[in-house]
Formats: sequence, structure tokens, C-alpha cells
Amino acid sequence: MATSPQFTGVPLYGAAVVSTANTNRDGSGTLATILTMPVSGGRIDRAVIKATGNTTAGMVRLFVHDGTSARCIAEIPVPAIAVSATVASFECVVDFSTSSASAYGLVLPAGHSLRASTHLAEVFHLTAFGGAF
Repeated sequence: MATSPQFTGVPLYGAAVVSTANTNRDGSGTLATILTMPVSGGRIDRAVIKATGNTTAGMVRLFVHDGTSARCIAEIPVPAIAVSATVASFECVVDFSTSSASAYGLVLPAGHSLRASTHLAEVFHLTAFGGAF
């Protein structure tokens, strides 16, 4: 166990596009890998979900994958939005430092990854920001 605070030393950034419908909540089916932790492990502070066009009522799910299996850690409801010159597409920022899981962000060991799926076949860009230990 560490006897002094552990701070991130190297910024981490990951991105993925999710567009294949996957209604599963058990970690099976198509999942896009957003960010994989380096050998030192790390922390994910936030993730941004941005639709690229119109959306219908559905869900985006975030998973932690340990190299063998995935576990759902968040479900983000997506409302129906008809994008126009005055209406922006769906966007959501998931702040892991204020989630019920941890006040310190989503801390993951080496090789673990943040993955995502969409309930409906709509296109979302996902990005994650954090740091390596």
C-alpha cells in the first residue's frame, strides 16, 4: 500500500466511435474501446459522449473491461433530438470524480479499459480524459 499520495504523471486521452446497436447490459456484443490503461495503471476523470446527428430515445452504456469480461458501470439516457441550425445534437459529460463509484475518478489497473455501446444504431463519438500513474 502506498504511504504517500499517488498523482497522475502522464495525460491519457482515448477516443472511439460507437454505431452498432447492442441491447446487452451483460458486456457481450459489440463494444468500442475508448481508452486502455498503460502498464502503470491510471485514472479516467471524465468521458464525453457526442451524437453526430439525429437521435431517437435510447441509451449509451459504459463498461469496464478487465481483459476477459466487461461490466456495465453507467447507462446514459439519450433523448430524441432532431438536429438543426438552432438545435445541437445530444452531448453528455460523465464526470467520474462526482459519481457514486469514487470521489477520485475511475481508477483502473494496467490493461483494463473503458468501453461503450449504443442501444440503437446511431453514431456517437466518445472521448475519455485522465492520467497514468
